Amino acid sequence: MAESAEIVESEESCAALRSILSRVGEKWAPVVMTELVTEPRRFNELRRRLAPITQRMLTATLRGLESDGLITRTVHPTVPPQVEYGLTDAGRELLAILSGVARWTDRHLDAIHTARQASRGR
Repeated sequence: MAESAEIVESEESCAALRSILSRVGEKWAPVVMTELVTEPRRFNELRRRLAPITQRMLTATLRGLESDGLITRTVHPTVPPQVEYGLTDAGRELLAILSGVARWTDRHLDAIHTARQASRGR
């Protein structure tokens, strides 16, 4: 129980946790991060690999992940400029944690569905 108390040690840490959970809870964020795990990718390559994502949604997702320090945006000095996106060390660490959460979800999905159905029946 002491570990769980550490998670909510202060209002500030709670707000930070909610913020990052909100970011990685976005529809495309974990998928984009997964696409960047092996190597940096350019915008159009990401868009092709993530079809049917829209240009607008991919742009918003990349900007959000970059603003949280989970990915990098590198502009190469070419004409026209080439931009690549890659995972930061923090992004890689978070993706490993999300993989654990995904495995936990797979193991407990039936129980989650059962509990949700039971709570709707009240």
